Amino acid sequence: MSVFMALGISHRATGTGRTRESAGRSRTLWETMPKNARTSWGGSGTGGRAGMTGLVVCLAVPASAGAFGALWRRRDGRMTVRGRDEDRRLTAEAIGAEELGERATLVQFSSAFCQPCRATRRILAEVSGMVEGVAHVEIDAEARLDLVRELGVMRTPTVLVLDARGRIVRRASGQPRKVDVIAALGEAV
Repeated sequence: MSVFMALGISHRATGTGRTRESAGRSRTLWETMPKNARTSWGGSGTGGRAGMTGLVVCLAVPASAGAFGALWRRRDGRMTVRGRDEDRRLTAEAIGAEELGERATLVQFSSAFCQPCRATRRILAEVSGMVEGVAHVEIDAEARLDLVRELGVMRTPTVLVLDARGRIVRRASGQPRKVDVIAALGEAV
């Protein structure tokens, strides 16, 4: 049994796009379709707009994800100043070091499985070796969760640049560039 016969419609269409029902009254195929099927084809209802909405979503999601990724990449590892850090001072005991550097201290928060932490460790060791009076202290973020929460460290590696008195001068979330670390040390010294 065909679909047309189940609906009581003759399968023969007239030249005007109309079909004949067994009762003799004429209706278009469009009229015989259930209403929910009509809207999905974009005729009456919101089907056309729903298709356009899907297209807009398909274009907007990748565009916004790309914009977010570009912003993330631009800010990753960039040395910034946070308002909350301006009055904060860290002591050698607080960061688990013997003493702070004579001129500045580079504090790195890292974790065991963090790949960028290794490269950051290398960069900070090179910079502290180049500039006299600068110390490099690495802190395991998993072991010092109290300090991580207190300083608002959200990811590893996070680098803090401290001046000689322990005041936080600059902060970088992510792997910083060597040039940026040297520039931040210029402000701390």
